Amino acid sequence: MLFPIKQNEINKLIPSVATGKQFNSALGNPQKIFQRIMISAIGGVITLLISQSQVTSQFYSLWLVLGVIFLLYILWGPILEASRKNSKFKSYSFSALVDGYISDVYVEDRVENQQEQANKDGRLQVIEKKRTWVVIDIEDEDGFIGNISFPLQNKFNILTKGMRINCVVFSNRRDFSSIQAISDAWCPEINLWVGFYPFLLRPAFEEFVNRRILN
Repeated sequence: MLFPIKQNEINKLIPSVATGKQFNSALGNPQKIFQRIMISAIGGVITLLISQSQVTSQFYSLWLVLGVIFLLYILWGPILEASRKNSKFKSYSFSALVDGYISDVYVEDRVENQQEQANKDGRLQVIEKKRTWVVIDIEDEDGFIGNISFPLQNKFNILTKGMRINCVVFSNRRDFSSIQAISDAWCPEINLWVGFYPFLLRPAFEEFVNRRILN
């Protein structure tokens, strides 16, 4: 069943500024973190060196500020990325609380990245790095809602078909005949959160579910 959510209510469930959990998620994997560090370090050093050569110039302060901005990229980069994700979800015209159940749960291997590497014969071959993901299909009494997926962890082994699940869906159509996005989800029977990115403020959402559905 879908329970429409007002805009002022969704603003309380999805923050405008990134939370700590969202920052950690947006920070990314080790490779992405390394890229951020390199951008921060190289950009910061170059602009600061330029600023030192412009000490007597009217642009000295500008280059100095740019250097500091680059050095802090490792911090504000993930915050900006997470805030953009939040804003995108909040930009949809309509949102609704889903009170549904898990109709299927399965795992699949997904390619995270590819790189070419020479084998012992000197020939290039493509090496794929794969990661196992859990996929959950969500339905309610009216039929299929959609699915969410996230990397496999041991704590997700207890997920089974038929379990109740709550999440938020987003659409630009009032009747939700076309669902554009699905948030992370809460399984109240086992008090477990699932999803790749923590869009929702979890304590606030749990309270919201209890107020709208259980009471």
